[in-house]
Amino acid sequence: MSSLAANLVQSVDWLAIAPPTITAVVGLVVLVADLFVGDAKKALLGWLSVAGLAASALMLLPLLDGDRATLCLSGEADVCSYTADRFTLVLQLLVLGGALLAALLSVTALKDADKGLPEGEYWFLLLSSAAGAALLPASRDLATLIVALEVASLPAFALVGLRQGDRKSSEAALKFFLSSVTATAVSLMGISFVYASTGTLYLTQIADRVQHVDGQLHTLTQTGVVLTLIGFAFKTAAVPFHFWVPDTYVGAPLPIAAYLSVVGKAVGFSGLILLTVVALPSYADVWGPALAALAALTMTVGNVGALRQQATRAYSAVRLLAWSSVGQAGYLLVPIAAAAYSDDAEHSIGSTVAYALMYAAVNLGAFAVAALVGRTKSRNRVSDYRGLYATNPLAALLLAFFLLCLAGLPPGIIGLFAKVTVFSAAVDAGLGWLAVVMAANVVIALYYYLQWTALLFRAPEGEAVRHKVPAPLTAALALTGVLGLALSGAPQLVLRFADTGLF
Repeated sequence: MSSLAANLVQSVDWLAIAPPTITAVVGLVVLVADLFVGDAKKALLGWLSVAGLAASALMLLPLLDGDRATLCLSGEADVCSYTADRFTLVLQLLVLGGALLAALLSVTALKDADKGLPEGEYWFLLLSSAAGAALLPASRDLATLIVALEVASLPAFALVGLRQGDRKSSEAALKFFLSSVTATAVSLMGISFVYASTGTLYLTQIADRVQHVDGQLHTLTQTGVVLTLIGFAFKTAAVPFHFWVPDTYVGAPLPIAAYLSVVGKAVGFSGLILLTVVALPSYADVWGPALAALAALTMTVGNVGALRQQATRAYSAVRLLAWSSVGQAGYLLVPIAAAAYSDDAEHSIGSTVAYALMYAAVNLGAFAVAALVGRTKSRNRVSDYRGLYATNPLAALLLAFFLLCLAGLPPGIIGLFAKVTVFSAAVDAGLGWLAVVMAANVVIALYYYLQWTALLFRAPEGEAVRHKVPAPLTAALALTGVLGLALSGAPQLVLRFADTGLF
């Protein structure tokens, strides 16, 4: 009993847990401040939230000098619930940076909504979700992992359906909620199976004990592995767990669709990586083929779905970005599957993280331009972007650059570099068939990305409408544009930065 008590008395490394903690505290401050701030000054809550996310991201800097861990078992310093290693910091930067850009888009969206969205609740939910998403990459036990997953997910359901009196928004939130809860329930059952066969929730201990599981429990463990992965496959929008994506992105406020497309994926992929490569490397023969099949299916269905979007259909621009994000999820799954077959699993995981960093910057940029066009064209159709160069040359050039990055074509060098990195991870792991499927999908994706890009430079139909760009939207466009251009100039920096140090 005394040893149990000793494990419960923890000294907390507050610096290590500062990024998600600051985000959560600022969220609570915003919720309380909302009670005392008048309607005329509600915009201050948005800027407070932006400042809080920026401060959380800056708190990653003191952690760069080495691995830190906290909430560890007494006497076992390497068995911890929270670890701030290189992998954690890179993904926390992605999450907090993505949330910060979504917050900048939200400042304008809330002003345009003209009280259609409750500001205090909106910012509290966004910060709460970001805190959970920042906690997840640092989680090193299954209990913390699931709690972080739910803290990231539950506010997101509310954000999707927050638009008052909007039936489309409510339907999207309900579909997102029901499918997510089902996936979480399946995942929890899988975790209970893994716990029953290993007797521990700590990932490093699971990796050790799962190799010596009693023969009678072998099938239970395999079932647990598969069921646990299903919950995280849902978060990554892997096919066939992707059906919620298009309707949810269309029904949600556009900044939330951007947030889900980047931060939601980061949550799913970091969870998948921790479960497969850290906790269950000895079950690579189970999760390796499963993830390879999911990757092939996801990229194919996503790209074919994007290809079928009609330019004149309402919300076709957002739907195209939604289906495109499903296709991109397929590329992101390739190196994780390759880690099962590769001698250098860390390099494979680094490829996924590098691709995720590229995707986050350019996809948020594409959503920022969509938010700009959506201010004057509420239906946000692909055909609405015709002649954008004539009315807003800078926005058109930026969107063209972002789309070319997603397609993997020059001058979007960072997109090409990221795709080559993922492609080589598959080839090095002996997954030649998956590399061929990926190459075919890249060609399919070229068609719809280039079709949209060409539309930007055509003569506009009717009278050209100039797009006024508010300061927060300008900041979001500038940040994503500068980041994309800088990374295209020195793409090797991404791979060096994404060297995860997970092992």
